[in-house]
Amino acid sequence: MHLEDIQKDIYEIYIHHDRRRGIDKTLEWFLTEVYELYIAIKYGGDIGEEASDVIAWLLSLCNLYGINIEIEFKRKYGNKCPKCDSKPCTCEYRPEPNKKVVIVRIQ
Repeated sequence: MHLEDIQKDIYEIYIHHDRRRGIDKTLEWFLTEVYELYIAIKYGGDIGEEASDVIAWLLSLCNLYGINIEIEFKRKYGNKCPKCDSKPCTCEYRPEPNKKVVIVRIQ
């Protein structure tokens, strides 16, 4: 199964809910699932389940924007690093991202 097929399945199953929810609320759901994945990794939990949820909500966002993520992913990453144009990547190792993210949970 290709990513495009998975995205199509998510579209067929959830687009009516996603459209009603809108982009802002769908984004909130996506970020909630990213946070749940973070918690599962950091403190223990079902990482596979949470990673699947993250992908599903990302695909819902892409569907709302009309983005075919498989095409975009291949365009950016293809089969090599988009920065150094090499496989394997020959970029200088960075132990941390360039930007810091603050995780805040508001209930």
